Amino acid sequence: MKNGRHSATTKGLPMFSNMQLPRREFLTQSGCGMGMMALATMLNGNIASAAESVMIPPAITKAKSVIWLFMNGGPSGIDLFTPKPALDKWDGKRFPGGIETLFPHPGPIMKSPFKFKQHGQSGLPVSEIYPNLAKHVDEMTFLNACTSEAHNHVPACYMVNSGISRVGAPCVGSWTSYGLGSANDELPSYVVMYDYRTAPEGGANLWDAAYLPGQHQGVPFRPTDQPILYLNRPKTISAQTPKQQLDLLQKINRAHASKHPNQQELLTRIKSFETAYKMQMAAPKLVDTSRESAATKKMYGIDTEESEVFGTQLLMARRMVEQGVRFVQVYHGGWDNNWDNHSNLEDQHRDLCFETDRPIAGLLSDLKQRGLLDETLVVWGGEFGRTPTSQDRDGRDHNPFGFTMWMAGGGVKKGYVHGQTDELGYKPVENKVTMHDLHATILHLLGLDHEALTYRFGGREQSLVNGLGRVVDEILA
Repeated sequence: MKNGRHSATTKGLPMFSNMQLPRREFLTQSGCGMGMMALATMLNGNIASAAESVMIPPAITKAKSVIWLFMNGGPSGIDLFTPKPALDKWDGKRFPGGIETLFPHPGPIMKSPFKFKQHGQSGLPVSEIYPNLAKHVDEMTFLNACTSEAHNHVPACYMVNSGISRVGAPCVGSWTSYGLGSANDELPSYVVMYDYRTAPEGGANLWDAAYLPGQHQGVPFRPTDQPILYLNRPKTISAQTPKQQLDLLQKINRAHASKHPNQQELLTRIKSFETAYKMQMAAPKLVDTSRESAATKKMYGIDTEESEVFGTQLLMARRMVEQGVRFVQVYHGGWDNNWDNHSNLEDQHRDLCFETDRPIAGLLSDLKQRGLLDETLVVWGGEFGRTPTSQDRDGRDHNPFGFTMWMAGGGVKKGYVHGQTDELGYKPVENKVTMHDLHATILHLLGLDHEALTYRFGGREQSLVNGLGRVVDEILA
């Protein structure tokens, strides 16, 4: 099978020597039959993996799903997870040898305004402004030498999501959906929840399927009793009416598909109708957290105004992976109110950590106590980090050259650090991890071979990594 489509073969089939069909009619009828088979499979809810031949042997895979916590704007790893004592020594002095920044005229080196403390049996350092998350360092692998290629937010967000710093490439969530298929035909396999205040820069392109079949794009969910806009039927319409409408549409689409067997867009639209109908019942139940205990809500920080929404989103994310959703991406910070702290970093990072600390710690605790952490890969990070130099006296500029991300669960080592930047936290000096490496590793942990998972587009076999990255074997448990 290739690109999710099985190749045909004549081996073992009888020869139809007495059939006399014109070549064009034979090709048309054969194509229609294949198209109808595909359509029937989709309409009957038989959702198979698109990548049966690219799966890694189950004995060496762990994760069944991913929850990606996207700290939009670029959090400062040197102020959160990777203390650099040399910053204290160089505080107020010019960066030696010059530094490349987005904005001109960078200020002097700035020490971290926060104190660090070692935690857990691993003794890994975490800033004072992440006190609850610090309790989970023994579950984490820190990637302290991540590197990207884009200096500004939108191309950098594209880069970390798709491996290309421009629009038009499928994101890692879409590749996951394409490779693994759906484990629950009543829900999308890829869900996105963005900040309730504003969407991130780059918008819906960040979770686009691009040239992959459209059913693999991310579906935005809101943390309300109506998670998807226009999903619920109007109260003036009976419960039977949507099913009758869907049956009629299927009948019409079957007839159309028989004449246009290779129209991928049509099959995607038919599938979206079917999924939407099923989601009318499944989605509201999924996001209904009213039956969750008070203790669980407190664990996620839902009892506090500042962390209520993000905590609710992460509680929903846990419920989603329980129900078979493959990839959940949760953005904290939108167009504004984000981690892009060019000034007043101390106060803004402190507020942002307060909004996310208990929710993230609650998610890790909840997954672990339910036996889900081993099969759920949690990823934390932004589109880049921040410079060791100051901007506007008390902020930091963008730094795509060396920054921190972390993973937990899903088959990565516990209490482990991979890679490091120089003494000032600017560029990698050991074991750097590119965004292509990150993507290859995520697919590997999900049991997918990043070199074999391909889709033919633009005249060649495309993949998420396209030969530019490798699996970071050192972090695998």
